[in-house]
Amino acid sequence: MRIERWSAELSLKRSVDAGTEEQRQMVKTIIEDIRKGGDKALGTYTKQLDGVEVDTAAVSKREMEEAVASLPAETLEILQEACVHISSFHEKQRRNSWLDVQDSGTILGQKITPLDSVGVYVPGGTAAYPSSVLMNVLPAKIAGVKRIVMVSPPGKDGKIPPAVLAAASIAGVTECYRAGGAQAVAALAYGTETIAPVDKIVGPGNIYVALAKREVFGDVDIDMIAGPSEIAVLADETARPDEVAADLLSQAEHDPMACAVLVTHSTQLAEKVNEEVERQLAKLPRKEIAAQSIEQYGRIILTENVAASVDAVNRFAPEHLEIMTAEPMALLGKIRHAGAIFLGRYSSEPVGDYFAGPNHVLPTNGTARFSSPLNVDDFQKKSSVVMYSEDDFRLNSAKIAAFARLEGLEAHARAMESRKKD
Repeated sequence: MRIERWSAELSLKRSVDAGTEEQRQMVKTIIEDIRKGGDKALGTYTKQLDGVEVDTAAVSKREMEEAVASLPAETLEILQEACVHISSFHEKQRRNSWLDVQDSGTILGQKITPLDSVGVYVPGGTAAYPSSVLMNVLPAKIAGVKRIVMVSPPGKDGKIPPAVLAAASIAGVTECYRAGGAQAVAALAYGTETIAPVDKIVGPGNIYVALAKREVFGDVDIDMIAGPSEIAVLADETARPDEVAADLLSQAEHDPMACAVLVTHSTQLAEKVNEEVERQLAKLPRKEIAAQSIEQYGRIILTENVAASVDAVNRFAPEHLEIMTAEPMALLGKIRHAGAIFLGRYSSEPVGDYFAGPNHVLPTNGTARFSSPLNVDDFQKKSSVVMYSEDDFRLNSAKIAAFARLEGLEAHARAMESRKKD
């Protein structure tokens, strides 16, 4: 890994992959074909792009039950326990409607309403991501969403992996379909004969999924356009080099564009971590991917002191931040920008990926400066409530009319004055 001295010019930001013109045009074509052709077009693209022909996109309740039954008892217990932890954390995020009754009789408030329907995209094909199911579905369920639709590309056998279907069943998915790519996003956004449209689409995917989500945004809501994963480890001389290196590589193995950074004022730690990364990298099953990530975006940043290290990570605004210092909790209040913050030796980032409870859908590429992890609020909408009293109307109507005329809106002013005739 490159070892560099900290300066304000250093950045973790990577160029966002907006796709090629060919990819963007392909996505637009797919979306238009799904809007016009419905189920038939969806089946055609599943055969053409996923290389598999399916009789129906719909996954039956029986298939989901069989998936649950097929898993080893130990695996099922792990999924169920993770579900409990994730649900418990997100339950604490739930908000209630409120009304403020003022002495004048005016009532102001906020009404919280869950979305009617949500579509959850789960990557698939050659891999299975049950954790993605739990993290996207459970906050929607806790928010009160009644219809939660999951789509995931089928494997060569025409099926969705059992672990993904089992997680969907445990989490409370109400409908499940064998469909992936931009065509699945289009089906969720605009509907087909089989799939009714949803109000919001969440979940990660490849460049075609990302481009499709960007394209349908406005007709439906989306969660975010997530970039490659990243981790920053803020450490001092008390951190163990082998553990720091292992945590850096846990993100590097995701993607050649993943970013893994150590920020420390300890030269000795920096050198030992560098050695450990090389040693552990050689033994990783996904070493080709991790090696590209480390070569392109891995680095060790040397600072003058802990305060400078904190300044560095706040400027980076990383997706994941681990604080591995003698007193990590003492630094928590000084961290302004990070998607998720992991404190202490035993809070390795995979703890948050799978089991602890907080959501692993996090802002990337510096967007933690202004955005948050996926949460219950993402699946609810808020309506303002106004019940103005006669006393307040008499007291303020002339002021409101004057304000309207200040903006040149005479009809607004007359709407107020029409009520004064009584």
